[in-house]
Amino acid sequence: MKRSKLNFIIDIVAFIAFLLLTTTGVLLRYILPPGSGKHSTIWNLDRHEWGGIHFWISVTFFSILALHLFLHWRWILSLVKGRPRKKEGKRSILGVLGLIVVVFIAITPLLTPVEIDSNKKENHETNVGDIEIKGSMTLNEVQSRTKVPIDYIIKKMGLPESISVNEKLNSLKSEYGFEMSEVRKVIADYDD
Repeated sequence: MKRSKLNFIIDIVAFIAFLLLTTTGVLLRYILPPGSGKHSTIWNLDRHEWGGIHFWISVTFFSILALHLFLHWRWILSLVKGRPRKKEGKRSILGVLGLIVVVFIAITPLLTPVEIDSNKKENHETNVGDIEIKGSMTLNEVQSRTKVPIDYIIKKMGLPESISVNEKLNSLKSEYGFEMSEVRKVIADYDD
């Protein structure tokens, strides 16, 4: 394959990866913002699953750019070196220092320890509304996990009393037209 055709293919793939990376980044930041978790989905994928896709697109994009730089390495070196001059060493040193600074800035967040706010952690663990309620759970499982009575949930959700407490919430959701966020709200609002 000719070098120009290979460069063209690599550039097209890099551009597509960049568009997908941007799209998934906007999706994660604005459409499925932090805190939406498993409450909202797009194409049946929640925020965490979109985050996984975003990660693998970024790995692909990084790999394509690394290949692009590898194929253009001689051109990059000639650009950094420039035309021979008396003080050509300064230009090379500045280029290397600039590269070191950029790499250091890029990896700094990866080297920084994660801080856990113990106040937030304690509140999260004790708040009934923060207990994860999944569509794969039954009303019996919700009651045993949250200690919120099934009768209370059925009444607040406006569900018939004859409802099966062993049927999964996803099935009930489809049949009775409620959202999981409504179930979570009912549980969060429960007061002994």
